[in-house]
Amino acid sequence: MSETERERLKGLLIALSLQRGEFTLSSGRTSGYYLDCRRTTLHPEGAWLVARIVLDLLEERQLDAQAIGGLTLGADPIVAAVAALSFQQGRPLPGFLVRREQKAHGTRQRIEGCPVGGKRAVVVDDVVTTGGSTLEAIRAVMDAGGTVCGAICVVDREEGGAKALAGVPFHPVFKWSELLGG
Repeated sequence: MSETERERLKGLLIALSLQRGEFTLSSGRTSGYYLDCRRTTLHPEGAWLVARIVLDLLEERQLDAQAIGGLTLGADPIVAAVAALSFQQGRPLPGFLVRREQKAHGTRQRIEGCPVGGKRAVVVDDVVTTGGSTLEAIRAVMDAGGTVCGAICVVDREEGGAKALAGVPFHPVFKWSELLGG
């Protein structure tokens, strides 16, 4: 991955996504900082940079994924951007999204998009704190008959998520301390 692209993404995360105040995280913990990555992953340049960097990580780390996805809502813009850019680059990687609960109507699916059964999948998330959301997506892929070959997040808050994901190759683009250091 280009260091210039990585630095530009860091700048966007700090400018668009980093907020200071009193916040309750999905883990239930409170924090003086909050990172709303969707402000960056839904930004035109931010989406492109995240997709470029994720695709580069897949190649660098030799994660031979056949699908990319994660738990909705944090993964949604990442998955869409990576799928689109992967097609443009000639190495199409279909996407999937994991619902928090199985759909109660229609096809009653928990995983939407690319079927993951029998495929090697990489699970993505915007922010990992304790790893709970990423683990939930990993379990859903495995329950559907897929194999998880890795997990990638934009930012690891360094609050136990890496340890919780120890059974899966885990690759954060940034660690929380890198962003707070400015």
